[in-house]
Amino acid sequence: MQTVRMSSFKIWLEATRPKTLPAAVAPVFLGSALAFSVGGFHWLAALICLVFALLIQIGTNFANDYLDGIRGTDTAARIGPQRAVAAGLVTPVVMKRATIAVLAIGFCVGLALIPLGGWWLLAVGVASVACAWLYTGGPYPLAYNGLGDVFVVLFFGLIAVGCTFYVQTHTMTLDALMLGLSCGLLVNNILVVNNYRDVAEDTQARKRTLVVLLGRKYALCQYVVSSLLAGAVLLWLSASSFGSWLLLGWLPVGYSLLLARRLPAAKTPEDFLAALKGSAQVVAGYGVLVSVGLVVG
Repeated sequence: MQTVRMSSFKIWLEATRPKTLPAAVAPVFLGSALAFSVGGFHWLAALICLVFALLIQIGTNFANDYLDGIRGTDTAARIGPQRAVAAGLVTPVVMKRATIAVLAIGFCVGLALIPLGGWWLLAVGVASVACAWLYTGGPYPLAYNGLGDVFVVLFFGLIAVGCTFYVQTHTMTLDALMLGLSCGLLVNNILVVNNYRDVAEDTQARKRTLVVLLGRKYALCQYVVSSLLAGAVLLWLSASSFGSWLLLGWLPVGYSLLLARRLPAAKTPEDFLAALKGSAQVVAGYGVLVSVGLVVG
């Protein structure tokens, strides 16, 4: 019985896609560090934002597993890690219930931010939960119609960093929006690698990602430009008011450019897994080092 439980735990842990979770953590770190740098850090608000972000990320991953599984997008020919529903490890109905449960809990956690930031945050919570499902579900799935990148930059960048900063300082600044944009662009590079890897399978499944629509050369260009823009934001923030410690963030940006150079040579599942893991490490490194730069500077 113990072996079965451990096996079940491993299945669900893999379904959370732990390598993508830095995408939820980094924006909260950055928004909180920016709030600290202007004297507005609020630990309880930061903690609520972190839990909310993680639950929405996991719920989105569960929804993607369920919806792609029942659509037949994930197949045995998949290069990337196996998906629970497609591999028959979790039934569709169980994954659907898990998705709804996680998103519902996340929404309830998010309600705790309303006293800290105002009732308008209810709209942010509703939109976050709705888009977690509409990313791959509904009559016009975002990921199937070239809008997945927009969703990621908006929700894992501008909104995540901006709202984290706002609930702690009760103000919104251009600095917060620019930092959110830089974070969103790097988080989206994880999606770019994922879609770059799955371009053949997505084409067959009629999943029109930007890589399917515009090709792998475009994806490489997008990856590089996003990395450079994230670095440029650091240069601007450093020169404007936050000091040279922010330039620590150029270490993961440089690594991101190295990953972009290696990506065309990726062929095997191991190669793409390394690229995906590296892109997540860039996000984690950027979140930590830029946060340190903001706090120290």
